[in-house]
Amino acid sequence: MKSMHSIDIDTVEMTLDIMKYAINRISNTNPELAAPKKEADLLKLVGETITKDGIGGEKAFSIFRDILAKAAVPVDHPRHLAFVPAAPTRAAILFDLVTSASSIHGAYWMTGAGGIFCENRAMEWLVSLTGLPEKAFGVFTSGGTAANLSAIVAAREAWRAKNEENNAFKGLLITSHGAHSSVKSMAQVIDADLILVEDDQEDKLTGKALQKTINNLSEVDRKRLFAIVATGGTTNAGIIDDLSGIASVCKKEDLWFHVDAAYGGGALAAPSVRHLFNGIEEADSITIDPHKWMFSPYDCGAVIYRNMQLAANAHSQKGAYLDIFKDDGAQGFNPADYQIQLTRRLRGMPLWFSLAMHGTETYTKAIERGLTLAQNAAQQIQDLEHVELVREPGLSCVLYRRKGWEAKDYVDWTYQNHQSGFALVTPTKWTTNGEAETIARFCFINPDTTEEDIADILKTME
Repeated sequence: MKSMHSIDIDTVEMTLDIMKYAINRISNTNPELAAPKKEADLLKLVGETITKDGIGGEKAFSIFRDILAKAAVPVDHPRHLAFVPAAPTRAAILFDLVTSASSIHGAYWMTGAGGIFCENRAMEWLVSLTGLPEKAFGVFTSGGTAANLSAIVAAREAWRAKNEENNAFKGLLITSHGAHSSVKSMAQVIDADLILVEDDQEDKLTGKALQKTINNLSEVDRKRLFAIVATGGTTNAGIIDDLSGIASVCKKEDLWFHVDAAYGGGALAAPSVRHLFNGIEEADSITIDPHKWMFSPYDCGAVIYRNMQLAANAHSQKGAYLDIFKDDGAQGFNPADYQIQLTRRLRGMPLWFSLAMHGTETYTKAIERGLTLAQNAAQQIQDLEHVELVREPGLSCVLYRRKGWEAKDYVDWTYQNHQSGFALVTPTKWTTNGEAETIARFCFINPDTTEEDIADILKTME
C-alpha cells in the first residue's frame, strides 16, 4: 500500500494544481464576493468526502475549488466592510504558504529558532509602536481572545503572588460596556467577576468614572479587584478609552492595566491618530491583532507585556519531556512560556516577511488610507439626503443610518447586496439615552477600497 507521505506523479500534479490555484487567487484583485449555503445544500452538492478508501486528491481539490470556496466570503474583498475585515498583503499570504511548508514547531527555540527569530523582529516593531520600556516584549497568538486571556491570566497570577490571602478570593475585573465580547468570555473562562462601567453615551471608560467605581466598591470587592481592561478602539465604533486617565488610576490603586487594542492597535503606526493612544505606554499588557489592521493572514494576534517574567510565571509549562527545552544547550526565546498555548505555528512569520519586503513606512501609508476612507465616507454621508451620520468616525469605523428605516430594512438590504455579489455591509446597534437603534456600519481596512465603492454602496440605500 502506498504511503500517504510518499512522493509520486499524482502528488506532483496535485501540488502544481494547488499552487496554480494559490497564484491565481493571490493575483486576483477583485475576487468574487461569495455567499454561504446551508450545510444540507452543500452536502447535496459535494457528497461524502471522508470515506474508507479516500476520494483522491484531484477530486477533493476540485470540490473545494469549484463548490466550497464559492460558499465562503473572501475577507479581502474591497467591498467587504462588515465586522472587522482583513486585507493580508500578497507577501504575507505567500509566506503563510512557506510557514506551513516549513513544518517548524514554534513553541520553543530548540525546535523553531529560525522562525522564532523572524517573529521576534516583527514583535520588536509592534512593541516600538506602543512606547513601552525597553525590556517589554510579547508573543504571537491565535487572535485577540487568546491574547486577552493570556494577559489576564498573567495579571491574576501576579495579583495572587502579591499576597497569599488573594488566593482565597474570586478575582474581579472592571471594563466598559464597549469592551469586546472576548473580555466578557475571558472573565468566564478564568471564573472572575466583571463590572461594566457606564460612563457616557459612548460606553467610553474614563479615569474619573473608573475611580468613582472603585471608590464605591465594598471592602471585599476592592480586595478582589486585580485588573482593569481598557479598549484601544472598540470593534463597534472605534472608540478609544481614556488611556492616560485609566493608567493614573491603575498606578494609584496598584492594579494591572491591560489595553485591548486588537482592532485599533494598527493605528498606533498612523501619525494622524497616534496621540489618541497616549497612556498606552503605561500598560502592563496590550493586545494587538496583526490579522486585522496590519495586513496579516488569519490567524495572527499578539500579546505584549511590560514585564515578561510575570507572564512566564503564569504560563511556563513543566513536564519531564519539556525539561530539555530549558537546558543551556537549547536556550533561547520560548514563546510557549508567555501565553496559554504550548503547541503553536509560527503565526508571526508572514508579518515579518511582509514588513521586511515592504518596510514600515508602507504599512503606515496603508493604515492611514483606512482612516482617510472613513473620513471620506463620513463626508459623502453628510452630502446625501437619504442617510446621516450617527457619530463622527472612530478610527476607521463609520456609523450611519438610513432615514426612515427600521431594523428589518437594514437586514434585507444587507442580504440583497451580499447575495447579488456586490458588497457585504452589515447592521449593528447603537444606544442613545438607553434606547438601542439598528444602524449601518462601515469598517475600512483594505487600502484597495475606493471612494467610488463607498458611493456605490450608499446609492443602494436610496
